[in-house]
Amino acid sequence: MSSPVGQDLVKMSETTPENVHVAFVSWPSAPLTHSLVSKALSTLQETIHIASVSPHSFQRLLQWSTYDTIDHDLTHSEQHRVLSSSHIIRKALIRKHFLARCIHEYLVKHPTSILRNAVPQTWDLEISFADELDDMWADDLWELSEAIEGANAPGCPGKWWILKPGMADRGMGIRLFNSKESLQRIFEEFEENEEEVDDGVEDDEADVVDNAQGRGGDTAIVVSQLRHFVIQEYISAPLLLDPYQVPLDGRPSRPLDELEGHKFHLRVYCVASGALKVYVYNRILALFSSKPYSVPASVDDEESHLDLAPHLTNTSLQTHRGEEGVRILDELIGCHILSGVDEGNGQPSLMLTSADLTAIQDQIADTIAETFRAALQSPVHFQVCQGGPLPNAFELYGIDFLVAHAASPGIGSPFKFQLKLLEINAEPAIELTGPRLTWILEDLFNSIAKVCVSPFFHEDLQEEGWAVGETRHHLRNCLDVNVRGPNW
Repeated sequence: MSSPVGQDLVKMSETTPENVHVAFVSWPSAPLTHSLVSKALSTLQETIHIASVSPHSFQRLLQWSTYDTIDHDLTHSEQHRVLSSSHIIRKALIRKHFLARCIHEYLVKHPTSILRNAVPQTWDLEISFADELDDMWADDLWELSEAIEGANAPGCPGKWWILKPGMADRGMGIRLFNSKESLQRIFEEFEENEEEVDDGVEDDEADVVDNAQGRGGDTAIVVSQLRHFVIQEYISAPLLLDPYQVPLDGRPSRPLDELEGHKFHLRVYCVASGALKVYVYNRILALFSSKPYSVPASVDDEESHLDLAPHLTNTSLQTHRGEEGVRILDELIGCHILSGVDEGNGQPSLMLTSADLTAIQDQIADTIAETFRAALQSPVHFQVCQGGPLPNAFELYGIDFLVAHAASPGIGSPFKFQLKLLEINAEPAIELTGPRLTWILEDLFNSIAKVCVSPFFHEDLQEEGWAVGETRHHLRNCLDVNVRGPNW
């Protein structure tokens, strides 16, 4: 029988008897996650004592906690008695520069992989100071230099690229540029921000400076501390929809002649379990930009800056909007497609269909499966085994995709809507989803508890015959491999 958190079957404690099952739950900076984990555990059949500190004695121990509080040595040494909510090493997935290298190496060996079109062209660089760029153009960034010069040649339409810190998240340090000079200015501005911090400029003063640049607050970074960056081609033809066709709080839908195309990205929750099964949660979120999309354009004044609001969709940069820009992907069925609209009549004629969503979900599953295959080929930076399989770990990831709208499917991409993998986040910031959709998070964590945790306490509750492509508990099995060691 299940029991609410805090009653007899699930207890908060610091000391527990040796003959009981214990769950160590600790999310000091994520109270929503702590609540979701506790509620999910209360749905299980097993009597589990929830401990606020890691116990010294237990029959079986579940460590469903933030990465830094998990005893990873215990995960490795007590594989039959300990289950943990994180694999020990997974940099190949969650660090942007490691992910870029991992996929590049995989594509060299598997040139026909779906990742060929599912990942923007990417360069990674290690830089501490702006003046280091001069030498990089002739070395590490030579191909990018050629691409920039070709895009800016007379008669060419021009092209944009996006700069991202390899180890930052929540939109920190993201910038757009279209020339070598503009990239140079970006790094010089980062250095100026660093000097302001060193000189004692208060944080809220720095936010004022950043807002004045049209960047949004809290996006400045310290280059010399981060060093690792990726540069990707900017996808200038995203699928555009108007979230206000799906109004919140009973407000009326926006009229057809007032629709404005907003850029958005998809937040997909994915669970990797054992060594190795990968499940995709089929309730997908669409996170919209705060301003209507426009193709980026150069600014005449070097002191002025490109407004990033139409281009960045991170909810962490739009906390003032609450959940205004968050929708479930399924809610968007029937919305008018505002990208690729014929300028002659100006009226959108196509709508997003359930068939479109099915095709998008299939792409997501195939791309995530192939990304994990690529990571497994980098066993130094993604370890689901250390001297052998490590079946006693699972982990929740938040994976972000952009949907590109192909004007001519079959040219460069076989899909009408081509998914572009942006990044993979461990311990995703689920609190930014908003209260309206908290039920989705509760369902997600309940599914994780049922599929990944329950069989640890009761082997007879293991899901049998779950084929790749099949969905149970709103989790789609997209990868099922038996990892035997580093050379699987």
